[in-house]
Amino acid sequence: MAVSFAAANSGGIARDLLIGAAPPAAVSDWRYLAASVAAGVLTFFWQPAIQRLQHFVQIADAGGLALFAVSGAQKALALGLHPVMAALLGMLTGIGGGIMRDLLLNEVPTVLRREIYALAALAGATVVVGGVLLALPPTLMAIAGAAVCFGIRMLAIVRHWHLPAPASQARHREGN
Repeated sequence: MAVSFAAANSGGIARDLLIGAAPPAAVSDWRYLAASVAAGVLTFFWQPAIQRLQHFVQIADAGGLALFAVSGAQKALALGLHPVMAALLGMLTGIGGGIMRDLLLNEVPTVLRREIYALAALAGATVVVGGVLLALPPTLMAIAGAAVCFGIRMLAIVRHWHLPAPASQARHREGN
């Protein structure tokens, strides 16, 4: 349940603490705990079924990444942060839970591998911020930002796109 709570809420908690929204919503509203515990219980008892549904899990993860990145950028903008910082905090909101989950499970965080994950979150958050700067309808821009993030992440998964690695890492993998 601790991993479930951390995965569901760490990004938002980090964002809230950085922007001075205290106490963080995940700590002050019981529904955040209830939702993450429910997800943890389902995952615990249905783990074999979830393992078989790995493709669906990746789709759900991409959807969560998109929703958290968009909502994080929106909250940062609502509190008056500079647009660049709002986009970065949107990205942090999206990737923070996955980072914490991976660290608690003693795994290298997805965002530190060559996965196109943080970049997708940043792209989605940037669409939201750009829409605000252009005075476009916020709901439309939230949908567009989520679609951009989700689309980039899913394309990266399906097409096996990865970020480039530094030359030293590439040589190491090749055995040079």
